[in-house]
Amino acid sequence: MEYSNTTATAPPAMSPGLSTAKNHTHYKHHNFHSTSQNHQHSTILSLNSIIVIIVSLISIVVVLAIFLIIVMLRRLKSVRKHASCKESGSINNTGRFIAHTTIDFDSSPDVKARCLYGGSMRAPPSRYRGVQVFTYKELELATDNFSEANVIGNGGFGVVYKGVLTDGTVAAIKRLHRDGKQGERAFRMEVDLLSRSNSPYLVELLGYCADQNHRLLIFEFMPNGTLQQHLHDPGSQHRPLDWGTRLRIALDSARALEFLHEHATPTVIHRDFKCTNILLDQHLRAKVSDFGLAKMGSDKINGQISTRVLGTTGYLAPEYASTGKLTTKSDVYSYGVVLLQLLTGRVPVDIKRPPGEHVLVSWALPRLTNRDKVEDMVDPAIQGQYSKKDLIQVAAIAAMCVQPEADYRPLMVDVAQSLIPLVKNFKSINPPASSRFHRQTSSGPKY
Repeated sequence: MEYSNTTATAPPAMSPGLSTAKNHTHYKHHNFHSTSQNHQHSTILSLNSIIVIIVSLISIVVVLAIFLIIVMLRRLKSVRKHASCKESGSINNTGRFIAHTTIDFDSSPDVKARCLYGGSMRAPPSRYRGVQVFTYKELELATDNFSEANVIGNGGFGVVYKGVLTDGTVAAIKRLHRDGKQGERAFRMEVDLLSRSNSPYLVELLGYCADQNHRLLIFEFMPNGTLQQHLHDPGSQHRPLDWGTRLRIALDSARALEFLHEHATPTVIHRDFKCTNILLDQHLRAKVSDFGLAKMGSDKINGQISTRVLGTTGYLAPEYASTGKLTTKSDVYSYGVVLLQLLTGRVPVDIKRPPGEHVLVSWALPRLTNRDKVEDMVDPAIQGQYSKKDLIQVAAIAAMCVQPEADYRPLMVDVAQSLIPLVKNFKSINPPASSRFHRQTSSGPKY
């Protein structure tokens, strides 16, 4: 038997160069695959970022669109209100005042709701919207057809009647004269000022009437009349005022002017502050009234405005009477004259008195700082029932208020602060059980 010699052959050995090339090719393939994955991942991240940015921009645009729509709707609503203010013939509850009846202002279409000054005045805060609108017939009924028996006062712009409203409220109804522009201005000033003011030291405006060409103002009724009647009307039914009551009236009046000068916006200058415009309630608490001549103060630093000279002789500040320059210090001078009347019981101008005593300020000013002479000035009706120390302090305050130079006069806030201790002192030295002062102030403002 023959055997064939076969030799198993091994795979040929790979050369070093070929092995390196193959390894390099494998590395490149692996690197390419990794790079592709990274690139794909980066693309996904960029796409997500773009989506987030787009969504954010769309959200901002939507918010801005909503805001613009709201603004346009409000502006459209405002334009419609303004248009209705010009075209409507009645006052509704969206205007300046809340009316209990509908009124047609045929003769003066600008005196209605927010159109009181051509629609330019802003509506007062809601807590001041208690002013009502009345028809002329309602007020005729309230005053018994404006009977002479119901007349309780006369002023430069009209006659004041006592009346009873349909709800039983007793009121003072002032019917303004129909002739002249000043009466119309006085009407508008009173309505605008008192409807926006909230002070216990100003007389309260209950309502008004602008029916056809009638102009009437309805105020709270002050049963004790005016300070003028108590001081200078010997035939009146009112008893003389004691020292404590006079101090309190002086403080209440100072508070009223302080409110007008310091807290009203803009500042209000009364321009006709006098005893006949200080009313007394059932407790002999004082409230200031009659703002027909009032003037809005200037925004300038010195607060000075030029205007026609109006007011009452004897109460006018000298710089205002001579130049027409009006400031809050003009009211301070008038207040000083009233304080002198409370102190002396004299009127501002009295030609029946001896020479040298005709004008109250000229006669009193040299005596106010003389402790010996000041007691001789006191109203005999007080019957010596006062503290000399308090008397001297009141005289000093009056002397400062009636200084010829306006710059030397105090602010009304300082006058009020000076009077508070005097009122408290009088209350403390008078037994509450027997003091009329205590009884009268129990329901009044606290100091």
